[in-house]
Amino acid sequence: MRSEPVSERQTTRKPITAGELLDRLERDPLYIARMEEWEEQKERNRREYQEAAAPMLWELAEAGFPVDSLDVFINTAIDYKRVVPILMHWLPRMDDRWVKESIVRSLTTRWARPAAAPLLIDEYRRTQDEHLKWAIGNALSVVADDSAFDDLVELVRAKSHGRAREMLAVAIANMKNPSAVDVLIELLDDEEIAGHALSAIRKLGKRAIKARPHIDRFLSHPKAWVRKEEQRAIAKMDKPSAR
Repeated sequence: MRSEPVSERQTTRKPITAGELLDRLERDPLYIARMEEWEEQKERNRREYQEAAAPMLWELAEAGFPVDSLDVFINTAIDYKRVVPILMHWLPRMDDRWVKESIVRSLTTRWARPAAAPLLIDEYRRTQDEHLKWAIGNALSVVADDSAFDDLVELVRAKSHGRAREMLAVAIANMKNPSAVDVLIELLDDEEIAGHALSAIRKLGKRAIKARPHIDRFLSHPKAWVRKEEQRAIAKMDKPSAR
């Protein structure tokens, strides 16, 4: 009996559902072992974090904030002005890289503006960890004001910091210094951070109108998000002023 060509055979295999796949995994000894190992590692990481952060966590508890980690302060709108001085005190005193980053992320709040900016700038200069630098730059985009302008310009121009400068470019948009736009126009020629410089120009809107002739080239940028930022920047600049 002649069989049909493979290409013409109809498959009768029923697609597996997500629930069925999960059920299979939960009965797979290798998967179970890996999950147990992952849970054990997560618990070790938690203990190591708490041990390294113990003096800071104790001081926070004494101030009325009994927490196991700083995650409760990240991406929250609660008023924790009393926490900020404690975090600032411990930031330069912590050697653990993960504890230090959690402090930086907790200082990424308007409650730390602008007091934390000089401390964060010092940490940015001191660390060689690119991910930590990026987190510090992100914090500075929230807390830095014009008092930090010269330092930010110096750091964002230093190509040795690589892509960790991305959010420093965004921070420039918070500055009222009239030179801010000139700095951002200059950064448009820096391929590593040009997209973020464009984002900063978009935030400035009509304040950055002199940058208008310099951004048209980004309409053909290979990255879609950069093209979108260019379109948004032009729309904001060209929007009629309210009377």
